[in-house]
Amino acid sequence: MDVKELLSGLYSDQGRQNPYPFYAALHELGPIREIPNRPEHSTVSAVAGGYDVVDQVLRDPEWLKQSPPGWEQHEILRTFESSMMFINPPDHTRMRAVFAKTFTPRRLGALEPVITRVTDTLLDRMAEAGAGGAEVDFVADFAYPIPALVMAEFIGLPEADLPWYRERVDWIDDFLDVAGATPERLAKANTAAAELRGYYRERIAERRRAPGEDLISGLVEALDAGGVDLTEDELISNLIVLFNASFVTTVYMFSNGLPLLLEHPEVTAALPGDAELTRGCVDEVLRMQSPVHFLARAAPRDTVLHGVKVAEGENVMLLIAAANRDPARFTDPDRFDPRRAGPPSLAFGVGLHFCLGSAVSRLEGQLALPRLFARFPGLRITQQPVYSGSLFLRGIDKLFVTTGE
Repeated sequence: MDVKELLSGLYSDQGRQNPYPFYAALHELGPIREIPNRPEHSTVSAVAGGYDVVDQVLRDPEWLKQSPPGWEQHEILRTFESSMMFINPPDHTRMRAVFAKTFTPRRLGALEPVITRVTDTLLDRMAEAGAGGAEVDFVADFAYPIPALVMAEFIGLPEADLPWYRERVDWIDDFLDVAGATPERLAKANTAAAELRGYYRERIAERRRAPGEDLISGLVEALDAGGVDLTEDELISNLIVLFNASFVTTVYMFSNGLPLLLEHPEVTAALPGDAELTRGCVDEVLRMQSPVHFLARAAPRDTVLHGVKVAEGENVMLLIAAANRDPARFTDPDRFDPRRAGPPSLAFGVGLHFCLGSAVSRLEGQLALPRLFARFPGLRITQQPVYSGSLFLRGIDKLFVTTGE
């Protein structure tokens, strides 16, 4: 099977449900391969699944994101292209400097009691809903609300708005998939971006009238005082992308991780009270079940990358999830080992666009998982997990369980 056949299989329904056999086959072909006979309109000339190649490109500040043609005509793309997650230096550096000040050790410490309180409340609700052996949707009742409620409190969004907000996040995530650029999905993503921009303008106006202790209040105060190098439109774009990125990946960290963890009851029984094991479990879940499966970067000049020629401006697809299971870097890569030694996973990226909210996601996992298994040691999956169907953001959207109480 050549690389073109592998990619075709990866994009199929079978590949979206379980891409890992295709990644394993790709590793047999080498760390990076040119895509032969690609369509004329395609700018992706090679695909890389080797850890060292993916790590190298992501760390190189000259390999940059490439804006899609016609992005100025669409609200969703204008939002992306004015946010630090999608924009290149020097604007990326300017924006990231503003938001990096909010993810300080002090702020992370202040989030710990919030995460603990939210987790305990949700566990109480799960116990009530699952009384007598009734099924509970682990995603709807635990994996989704933890990061959504924590980020909402951190940013400054009312809990009552979250169902409305999530629907628009889903429209954007559908568009981000490799098969997402259909006219229908683009139209819904544009609608979502426009409505979210209006929503944040209202929140900003409220904070100007009555400031609080949340992120929006702090940023609006600094913006109005001329203390940050950011426009209000850029602030809104970054708030939209930050909220999406900071909680969707965490939802999938929990939902993708639960089946993996329940296969190892000796681990889940030991999690409460073992902080080192818990950190290892979070990292190993992220390595084996990366929420984000790929990124793309454009070559700054004609270059040869691990033996493969890439012309200036052409993109290399970087398969993060494949790199995290590279047998050249991870011994027995398909085996779950929370005490594994070796390189860090690339689940949150590296380099310029390293995920700013990664510390929050890890903290949520490290605090919530031990409490989950301490409360429900008999937790059990009752139905086959339902995956999102997306390859870009791959995760379980429905996961029914019984609590064992």
